[in-house]
Amino acid sequence: MLRMIRESNNNMSARYCQLFVLLVSVLDAAQGAESPRAAAPVVPVAIAPDDRSVSALRSIIQRYVTDRAALDRLRDVPFSPARAERARRFLDEQQKALGSVSFPTLDPDSRVDYVLFQSRLRFEQQELKREAVRFQEVQPWAPFASPILSIVEARRGGHPLDMPQIAQQIVRLGDQAAETKKGLEETLKEKPASGATNATSRPLSKTLANRVARSVDQLRDALRDWNGFYSGYDPEFGWWMKQPFERCDKQLLEYASALRKEVVGIKEGEDAPLVGDPIGREALMSALADEMIPYTPEELIRIGEAEFAWCDKEWRRAAQDLGFGDDWRKALDHVSSLHVKPGAQPRLISELADEAVRFLEERDLVTIPPLCKEVWRMEMMSPERQKVNPYFTGGEVISISFPTDGMTHEDKVMSLRGNNIHFCRATVQHELIPGHHLQGFMAARYRTHRSLFYTPFLVEGWALYWEMLLWDLGFPKTPEDRVGMLFWRTHRCARILFSLKFHMGQMSAQEAVDFLVDRVGHERRNATAEVRRSIIGGYGPLYQAAYMLGGLQLRALRNELVESGKMTHRQFHDAVLRENTIPIEMIRASLTGQPPVADFAPRWRFYPGL
Repeated sequence: MLRMIRESNNNMSARYCQLFVLLVSVLDAAQGAESPRAAAPVVPVAIAPDDRSVSALRSIIQRYVTDRAALDRLRDVPFSPARAERARRFLDEQQKALGSVSFPTLDPDSRVDYVLFQSRLRFEQQELKREAVRFQEVQPWAPFASPILSIVEARRGGHPLDMPQIAQQIVRLGDQAAETKKGLEETLKEKPASGATNATSRPLSKTLANRVARSVDQLRDALRDWNGFYSGYDPEFGWWMKQPFERCDKQLLEYASALRKEVVGIKEGEDAPLVGDPIGREALMSALADEMIPYTPEELIRIGEAEFAWCDKEWRRAAQDLGFGDDWRKALDHVSSLHVKPGAQPRLISELADEAVRFLEERDLVTIPPLCKEVWRMEMMSPERQKVNPYFTGGEVISISFPTDGMTHEDKVMSLRGNNIHFCRATVQHELIPGHHLQGFMAARYRTHRSLFYTPFLVEGWALYWEMLLWDLGFPKTPEDRVGMLFWRTHRCARILFSLKFHMGQMSAQEAVDFLVDRVGHERRNATAEVRRSIIGGYGPLYQAAYMLGGLQLRALRNELVESGKMTHRQFHDAVLRENTIPIEMIRASLTGQPPVADFAPRWRFYPGL
C-alpha cells in the first residue's frame, strides 16, 4: 500500500507530493519498513524555505494556463480551423488583459513575469499562423479533412442528427479517402522518380506524406470518438451508421497506410526511415525570439563550431595521455569497451549518483535538500523506447538503457559500448543531482506559475552547464573519465550543428547520422536513434541546440556574478534554481537587479568573441 502511495505522487500536485512523501517516511519508520536505499545514513529532516515570491502576474498566468487547457480539451484535433479561431480570440483577450496592467507600478519580479507572458502570447499567435499554413499544405492530400471536422465538432451542440443525411456524408468521406489513395497510387506509377503530384501540382515529399498520414490518423481518431458517442446509445444511429462508418474507417486507415508505405517508405517489420519535418529559417528565428536568444541560426552554428574546436583539442590530449597518440578514435574505442556485465548497471548508476553528491557537498556548490537525495528511483528502459533513447534519461526517475536478452547480438554490443562506465559517470549527475532531478525538485516548489515559460535552454542548459563546471573543478579523475565527458560535450556541439542545419534544409537526417558517427564517434545504431528522437516531432526545433547554448549562457552568467565575487557558487546556483525554468536572460535580469522594460527585446550577447 505504501508503495502505491509513493507511485501516485506523479499524479498529484507538488505540494501534496511533498506532504505525502513525508507522511510515508513516518509510516515506514513506524512499521520498521526497510528503505530501498537503506545504506544511507539517517539525517534530520530539513525543511526548505517557503516560496515567498509574490508576483502581481501570478493569478493572470495561472488563469491563462487553466483556461487554455480547457479550450484545448474542448477541441482536441490540433489542426482544426475552429480550434485555431477560438485560440486566436482567446489570445487577443489575454493581450487586452495584460495591457490593462500598469507596468511602471510593478515590482521587479512581476516585471519579469509581465515580459515573459507578453513574449509567450506573441509566440503563440505566430504559431497559430504557422499551423494554418501547414494545414493548407495538408488539405490537397486530405480533401475529407474539413467535412470530418465539421461533423465531429457539430456533436458538441447536442443537436439531433438527420440520420440518412449523415450516413450519406460518411459514405462520401470514405469514398474520398479511397479516391485520393487511388490517385496517389496512379501518380506514383506514372512518375516514380519525381514523386507524387496531385491536381494542384503540389509535390508530395516524404516529409509532407508523413505529415498527411499523421493528420489522417488524427481525423480517424476524431471520427471514431464521434461514433462512440452515439453508437449503442441511439438505436437509430446504429441502424444507419454501422456499415458506412466501418467502411469509412477502413478506407481512412488504408489511405494512411498507403502514404506511409508507398511514399514515406515504411515497411512492415523494419524500423521506420528517418523522416522529419524541417520548419525553415523564419520559424527558427521566431522560436529564438521566444527563447530570448539574440543570435541568428548562422551565428549559433558558428558557436557550435567554436566549441567543437575546443573539444577536438581536448580529444587529442586525452588520446595522448592514454598512449594512442593523436588518434581520438582509438581512445574512444578503448573507453567504450569498459562496461559492466549484464545485470550490474543499476548498481553502477547508484554508486555514481552517490559520488556526484559527495563531490558537490564537499565543495559547498549547491543546496541539496535531504528529501531530494532520498526520493529518486530507477527503472529499466524498454527495448522499444531504446530505439529512440539509446542512453538513459533522468529526473526523479532515472530510466536505464541497457541491452535486453531479446536484442540482436549486434544491438547488444552497441548498447553495452554506448552505456559504458565512463559515459555513465559523465551523465548520471546530468540526470540526477545536480542536474534534472534537483532542478525538477526545486521547480515544483518555487515560482511554480512560471512553468508556462518552460525552456530547454534552462532545463537542458542547467544540466550541461554542470558538466562543464565539473570538468573545470577536476571531477574527471582519469583520462578515461575525460573521454567520457568529452564524448557528451562533443555530442552537444554536434546537436547545434545538425539540428539547425536540418531545419534550414542544409542537412538531411541521414547526413546527420553520418555526422554523429564520423565526427562524434557514435555507434551507428545509437546515432540513428539520436537523430530519430530529434526529428520525429516530440521535441521543439531548438531543443537539441539548447543543451550547449543554454550551458554557455549559464557559464557566462556565473562568470559575471561568481567570478566577480558578487556571489558564491552556492548562492548563485540556489538563486538560479528558485527562478524556475524561464529563459536565462530573464534570470540574469533578476539576479543582477536589472528588471526588464515593457518593450523588452533580447540583447544579451553571452558568447564572447563571436
